[in-house]
Amino acid sequence: MPLSADQVLSGGITVSPDDTFFTVPNAGVYRLSYTVNTTADVLMSTQLLIDGTANTASILAPLISLSSYANEILVDLAAGSTVELQLFGLLGTVTLLSGAGATLMIVQLS
Repeated sequence: MPLSADQVLSGGITVSPDDTFFTVPNAGVYRLSYTVNTTADVLMSTQLLIDGTANTASILAPLISLSSYANEILVDLAAGSTVELQLFGLLGTVTLLSGAGATLMIVQLS
């Protein structure tokens, strides 16, 4: 999903032209965290895709409708790995809050 074009990128992390995925330049352990805030409660799931594959630890699949989703993981990434936030399992449409409707933080720890 596209994230805000108003981003702080450090440590050589780059973003795709369509603001959907981020590429890390260095191998190492990373802290990845995300939030998704919707205008109404919705029953959907969220996850991070790493190099196009769902990271199991990042999946948030609630049993009830929510308007706020958040998760944080530690993961070992190779140089050149891509990270993308994905919403899935939604029947219908979702409207994100203005401003911080969806955020993704990528911090290299080691």
